[in-house]
Amino acid sequence: MVEFYKILTLISVLAYWLIIAGITARIVYKRRSVGVSLAWMMLIYVVPVLGVVLYLLVGEMNLGKKRAARAKEMYAPYQKWFSRLFTTQQYRPQNLNDYTSSISQLCENRLGIPTLSNNQLILKSSPETILTTLLQDIQQAQISINLEFYIWHPGGLADQVAQALIEAAQRDVAVKILLDAAGSRTFFNSQWPKRMRDGGVIIVSALSVSPIRMFFRRLDLRLHRKIVIIDNQIGYTGSMNLVDPKYFNQNAGIGEWVDVMVRITGSNVPVLNCIFAWDWETETDQRILPEPPNCQPDGHKASDMVQVIPSGPGMPEDMIQQVLLLSIYQAKQSITITSPYFVPSENLLFALTAASLRGVEVNLIIPDKNDSLMVEWASRSFFGELLNAGVNIHRFCGGFLHTKSVVIDLHHCLIGTVNLDMRSLWLNFEVTLSVENLAFTQSLSQVQHQYMANSIKMDAREWRKRPLFKRVVEQFFYFFSPLL
Repeated sequence: MVEFYKILTLISVLAYWLIIAGITARIVYKRRSVGVSLAWMMLIYVVPVLGVVLYLLVGEMNLGKKRAARAKEMYAPYQKWFSRLFTTQQYRPQNLNDYTSSISQLCENRLGIPTLSNNQLILKSSPETILTTLLQDIQQAQISINLEFYIWHPGGLADQVAQALIEAAQRDVAVKILLDAAGSRTFFNSQWPKRMRDGGVIIVSALSVSPIRMFFRRLDLRLHRKIVIIDNQIGYTGSMNLVDPKYFNQNAGIGEWVDVMVRITGSNVPVLNCIFAWDWETETDQRILPEPPNCQPDGHKASDMVQVIPSGPGMPEDMIQQVLLLSIYQAKQSITITSPYFVPSENLLFALTAASLRGVEVNLIIPDKNDSLMVEWASRSFFGELLNAGVNIHRFCGGFLHTKSVVIDLHHCLIGTVNLDMRSLWLNFEVTLSVENLAFTQSLSQVQHQYMANSIKMDAREWRKRPLFKRVVEQFFYFFSPLL
């Protein structure tokens, strides 16, 4: 019997070693960033059983067999749709300025999506204005309304939007809603899905979460886009979920969420609608490709240029990080960034510190209080290096700053759904607008300066005086920051 237990122990040790060695080899084989690879290996070696289980569940980009097969089949028809954009009058690569020409070329080569002119952009920076304007557009819709959000939370003006969508459906407007299953869990547990479906609204839950699905698809893969398209003529995107901040997340102790949205008309509305169509078909297997932009001369200034940049599974890897890096390295005078979650990659951290050290004024605006404790401590682990390089860090005190924006030299901006963390950069379904429009960029810059006026600017000397135990906690979360 003793010999049996010895043999069983040896077999167990061998099996354990083979599993650890096999997963380590796979991590190295995947050739991800060194930080991500080291974080996973440390987790596996420090807490072996839990680390192995976590890696098998969320360590790799696993869309699920059916979803992956469907996405592969969809690629050709969507590529053909995007290729038609190159034949429109709004495709004017010769008119792009120095800031956007390289980004446009990158997106053309990797995504097959060009920068288009003839876009009218209006920045909306208060939740009341965003939701009331959206309500007005919904009430005037005649053909179709497509909505895609990470979070829909009932209450306040969000309920008025829901009622307006029911009324639109009852006047024969085709209303389709795609919501992330995890982010909109409260909505799906409320009365609204039944009321809206009974009223003729089609609602689909994206990336459903269940104990069984965790073995077939990565559970932390989320649909993080925020898109509204009305009649293929009016579009909205930006950082705001479909929530009324006065009724959302009130018990978190971080204040009301502060967001912006862009209302857009013109040639890129059908492009945003095509991204919605992609996500809709991935979930439902129903193809609803929109009409492309018309080919009539637009008569608008060449500066009204917008590049739509989708990112996430099924899109070229590292797409949005490459766009961010290009923008930062092109900066000559100033860079101003707002992000609720700041856990940068090694490349982004180096780009920001290098920009500051070569004389560019770099301003980073983040919330003073975060709704994620792990992200808060991980973010703090980067402050010292940034402050020492001369980066200005502003901690916003007027609520939970949720706006995701980048302004370069007051001439070029990026705005959309992407946070400066690994989850947004490498994992989730996101969308960003690269904008070449001086008036719009300067209006976004004004909003950023309003945030800075309501912020506490960090002092490098004071930061160095923080207690030792905080340094230890920061360093602990720093090791796992590539996985957050």
